[in-house]
Amino acid sequence: MSDSGREMMAQILIRRLDERVVEILRAQAKRRGVSLEQNLRDLLTSVAAEQDDQLERLAALRRQTPAAGRQLDVATLIQEGREQR
Repeated sequence: MSDSGREMMAQILIRRLDERVVEILRAQAKRRGVSLEQNLRDLLTSVAAEQDDQLERLAALRRQTPAAGRQLDVATLIQEGREQR
């Protein structure tokens, strides 16, 4: 938040979007009773939050999963591969 207590808002411009996609998004907005801009704002916010949640769940799973097997020394594996030729 800024000093005034309001969140900073960004603007984006998307060029060369297929007209059929825009028609679908407009129809979705109309069904929801919101503007195209609000519908897009809601969609982008939802997708971003969902992906962030998925990353958090994956990180939690990584923390819970014990490391299996030996740690790989990539340089040694490359050297071994070269020696086998």
